[in-house]
Amino acid sequence: MANVLIVGEIKDGNLKKISKELTSAGRKIADALGGQVEALLIGDGAEKFAAELGEVGADKVIIAKASDFSAEGYANIISATISEKKPGVVLMPHSGFGKDYSPRVAIKSGSGIVADVVGLSIDGGKVVGKKPIYSGKAYANFKVSSDIQMFTVRPNSQEVVQKKGAGAIENSAAGFGDVKVKTTGSELSGGSKIQLTEASIIVSGGRGMKGAENFPLLQSLCDTIGAALGASRAAVDAGWISHSHQVGGSSKYIVAINKDPDAPIFKVATYGVVADLFDVVPALTAEFKKVLG
Repeated sequence: MANVLIVGEIKDGNLKKISKELTSAGRKIADALGGQVEALLIGDGAEKFAAELGEVGADKVIIAKASDFSAEGYANIISATISEKKPGVVLMPHSGFGKDYSPRVAIKSGSGIVADVVGLSIDGGKVVGKKPIYSGKAYANFKVSSDIQMFTVRPNSQEVVQKKGAGAIENSAAGFGDVKVKTTGSELSGGSKIQLTEASIIVSGGRGMKGAENFPLLQSLCDTIGAALGASRAAVDAGWISHSHQVGGSSKYIVAINKDPDAPIFKVATYGVVADLFDVVPALTAEFKKVLG
């Protein structure tokens, strides 16, 4: 029997989608290992999101108060929760916040951790984390040998499944404690109008875009269908678009456009269009505008 602790994320007063993804993933693991799912939410007013996590499988939602973000403070709260609840598995978001505090949590808890996983399964009573390697050209499976198995999970990689849990609320007395570094402000770089980590649809461009001047073509399609603008590593490395647009390979459905019928993308695409993107994308945009009004 192994209980699962998931760490949700609240940003700008909103519950991030990754919170539900982690809860659903945690529910599957807990059902397989015979445990419960406890979700930790940190932030003022976090209790109003408890019911949403209960709808996707949280048996208990633990609320810890915090008025702002601090990697040290969050790590202290999460570590204190782990010490009290003693979960066998801990799932955290591989987000900007999560990447900052998760290594600190692992060190404080004396646990091994696998970062940026896109798949979770069970083998021999252990959780297996699947993650991309070699710049996304391959995948590898990892297990954590410590008593507590920790993983950070890439946003938009897990399916949200409605499976009602008790969703009971428990208030935590854990606080930031003594922190040496504080966040005094943040500045967002220019990015998609819709964040990649929250998007259901992503329109991504690669080498075929030929240059930075052509990405507005994709942005127009994004604006029409409510998608986020993405880019391949090659396009980012070429300096055509900022790194904040780079996407990986965890899409559920892929529609590819390429002039080369033998292009590697067609081996993994759900649907393929052999044509020039500069002909197809404007036509798609115009048609969607007609259909969507």
